[in-house]
Amino acid sequence: MKLENKPSTITIQNFTTESGAFYATLNLSYDVFGPALHSAPIVLVNHALTGNSQVVGLKGWWNVLIGENRTIDTNKYTILAFNVPGNGFDGTIIENYLDFTARDVARLFLEGLKELHVNQLYAIIGGSVGGGIAWEIAALAPKLTKHLIPIATDWKSTDWLIANCFLQEQILNNSAKPIEDARIHAMLCYRTPESFKARFDRTTNEELAVFNIESWLNHHGKKLQKRFQLSAYKLMNQLLKTIDIARNRESFLAVASQIEADIHIIGINSDLFFTISENKETYETLKAHKKNITFQEIDSIHGHDAFLIEYKQLDNLLEGIF
Repeated sequence: MKLENKPSTITIQNFTTESGAFYATLNLSYDVFGPALHSAPIVLVNHALTGNSQVVGLKGWWNVLIGENRTIDTNKYTILAFNVPGNGFDGTIIENYLDFTARDVARLFLEGLKELHVNQLYAIIGGSVGGGIAWEIAALAPKLTKHLIPIATDWKSTDWLIANCFLQEQILNNSAKPIEDARIHAMLCYRTPESFKARFDRTTNEELAVFNIESWLNHHGKKLQKRFQLSAYKLMNQLLKTIDIARNRESFLAVASQIEADIHIIGINSDLFFTISENKETYETLKAHKKNITFQEIDSIHGHDAFLIEYKQLDNLLEGIF
């Protein structure tokens, strides 16, 4: 059972991105938790914007869901998690963030699986941009996985999401405190007005003479600034903006109906980024052409971040699969 270690690295050679940028070498790092590769069913976990391959363990960002005797039990399943190249966790930095799309990362993950001789997965699961990359992987390799579980995401970035990513990019490129300011704006998209009211209700921090919501946002900005790199933020924001399994292909339906996996769409009824109505539309469109697809909903006031907060609901929704 692997716990807190440095990730292992695969070197991907001669990679050309969708936009035509050529990389002679790219480092793709990964972590494995639970039984050794090829000794148990493999679950590929894709991280979200500020996440990394440290899924399980003390600092594991999804350890309420994945681990020994958890819903996704590391006694039964091998957990494989790649770092998006350039996410900064493994020291790899990519400055030219515009070179990459979510589909390029899906292609890199598929190269990684090939290097590890993994040609069959039990499940691919991811939230937010990680779920978008999961859709892209399934579109590129329709026979690869038994289950596709995109959470708080969709097969494409919407206009509203693209608009917010555009603003994020402006902040990241123009602010004097780019990571802090971009994070403060992002938190307004990750949560909802109801969530803020329930938590703060216009209370003030007497000591600092500010509203508690302001000191909380400041705290989040400073916290991310300490652990995240500017180049990583720009790249991950670019990936979030470029999710689209139908780009340069016939249509969403033509691509998605080829995916052999059971697709389990899990939406959040208060998500501002990947709205529940878009999720339902994806489900309804595909349901007419594909029998093994389900749609489930997390009921929460907390918005997009609910996939990291409402773990009991997520447990119940995923129990049957794992």
